[in-house]
Amino acid sequence: MCKIINILATIWAPFGTVIVVISYIFFATIAIIIGSVAGSDIPHSLARIWAFLSLLVCGVRVKIYGQEKIPRDKAVVFAANHCSQFDIPIAYKAIPVQFRFLVKQELFKVPILGLAMKIAGYIPIDRSKGRKALKSLNEAAKRINSGVSVLIFPEGTRSKDGRLQPLKVGGIILAIKAKVPIIPISISGSHKVLPKGAWFAKPAKVKVVIGDPIEVLDKEGRAREKDDVMSELYEAIKKELDPENQPINK
Repeated sequence: MCKIINILATIWAPFGTVIVVISYIFFATIAIIIGSVAGSDIPHSLARIWAFLSLLVCGVRVKIYGQEKIPRDKAVVFAANHCSQFDIPIAYKAIPVQFRFLVKQELFKVPILGLAMKIAGYIPIDRSKGRKALKSLNEAAKRINSGVSVLIFPEGTRSKDGRLQPLKVGGIILAIKAKVPIIPISISGSHKVLPKGAWFAKPAKVKVVIGDPIEVLDKEGRAREKDDVMSELYEAIKKELDPENQPINK
């Protein structure tokens, strides 16, 4: 029976992936039209509908823990591990509040995708070093201070084997500049759906654990050391990951 299910899943995978892509183009187009008039909240809601559809047609079952830890009355920085393109629809399902992705600025040049992200209020980030990178962080911090929560993938890129990678400091600096808590999110199993380099999504079970907020300011209201915050975030994400997503100790 298991063999039959696996064969059917393999046959269905290309069709499910095509549906995801076509539905994205459809919802992105609607988001561009409506968002141009009504603002960025509606495009976010449309993206959540697309995410639920994508997970459904690809047979991705997501179990979520800790949603009650998400503040409803203030902006935060969500920080999740990243090992699949499907982390994006998974995040839409797991986070039940309005938020925006922090996206490398190169993606804003992609037709349809770039315009849809701009209309939806996604925040471009310059990943180079120097003044441009600092300026983009400052602008992102201003957006957060205006009440917009953001989601970052602090590893900087998708993990090739699904295991947690070392974190980069940019997202931590952003949270410190904005003076908002970081909410750690641990995603286990998404690497089985669409790992880096794969073309077609496969059915899988995914677990999402939302952790306790990590404060970036001390009791006196002073900024904590960025390395201390990064270490705490790393450990918070790591402890809730399944064994197959844990980093390999060298």
